[in-house]
This record gives sequence, C-alpha cells and structure tokens, in this order.
Amino acid sequence: MAHKDVPPRWDRKMQQRLARGEAAALGELYDRFASLVHSLAHRVLGDERAADGVTREVFAHVWEHPDSYDPKQGPLRSWVAAVTHRLAVQRLRATETAALTRGGSDRAGDGADEPGGLESLESKVRRASVAARADYIVHSMPAPLRAALELAYFQRRDYRQTAADLGVTEDEARRRLRLGLQLLSTAHDAGTPPGYGGAV
Repeated sequence: MAHKDVPPRWDRKMQQRLARGEAAALGELYDRFASLVHSLAHRVLGDERAADGVTREVFAHVWEHPDSYDPKQGPLRSWVAAVTHRLAVQRLRATETAALTRGGSDRAGDGADEPGGLESLESKVRRASVAARADYIVHSMPAPLRAALELAYFQRRDYRQTAADLGVTEDEARRRLRLGLQLLSTAHDAGTPPGYGGAV
C-alpha cells in the first residue's frame, strides 16, 4: 500500500525531467495543463489577452524554477494551479492599482490612496480568487461527483432525476451531490487552489 506522502510517479518524473532541462517535458506539461492554466487565469482576470500572458508566465516560471515544486507538498497540477493563481492575482492587482492611480490623477487625490478604491480592489481580488478556486475544484473533482453537480445545477435536476439520469440509486445520487457541494464550499476557505499550500 502506498504511503500518503509519496508523490505520484508522473509528478516526480516530470519534476526531475524539468530540472534536467528537457524541453520535451515542458511540452508535455504544457499539453496537459495549458487549458487549466488559461481558464484559471481568465477566471481571475476576465480578459483573454491577459490570461494568455499569464499562461506564458506560468510555463516560463515552471521552466526556470522546476525545483520550487516539492512533490511532497501535493500534486504537480495543484502546484501549477497555485503558481497560476499567484501570477494572475499579481497581474490583477497591478492592473487595477494602475487604473485607480490613473483615475485618481484626473482628480485632486491619488485613487490608489482612497480607502474605497483599495477596498474595492481587494474585494475584486477575493471574488476572483474564490471563483477561480471553485472552477479548479469542479474540474479536479472525480467525474461522478462533477456529473451529478452538472445535472443538478445546469439542468435543474433534483436528486431523484439525477439518480435516474446517472443510473445510480437515489442514496448514491444524494451522496455525490453532498460530497460535490462540500468540496465546492471550500472555495471560500483560502486564496489558492487546494492541495498546495506552500509558497510558489
């Protein structure tokens, strides 16, 4: 039986290959995680070009600092998501602060110094972080839980209809919905995606 603190083999091998400077490893990593990185960045920033820029930054960071990933801290996927989150939030703060400053320079004071402006910025960052975390949770949860949530949320199915659609018992449908909702409720718990609490 595998120990919980032993990282998945693919994650360990990928980190070793990146540390050796294998360009093919970066290509594989990009193929596997580019859509996740872009969608998380877009969720935070709400802008396609900015998300493209963050995606490039994330893979550049991974290439330049492969040793900053510690397989014992969690899956490579979670680390990549945490790096994405950090860089996207940095860009959002920089963009919004610049906009506040520009807006403030047209008036008597500096918009970045206005309490409402900074509070609004931090509120926007928190909302974007929670939304990105919720997206990450949904895309990372096991397919049976995701399927049950999608039926209940997007198609407005109750647990009985969900059970019939999925071909499972009503108790199993309720269990899947409950577990999926419990996972989603953790989106408010922290600013970074789950599974990798360390610094990036």
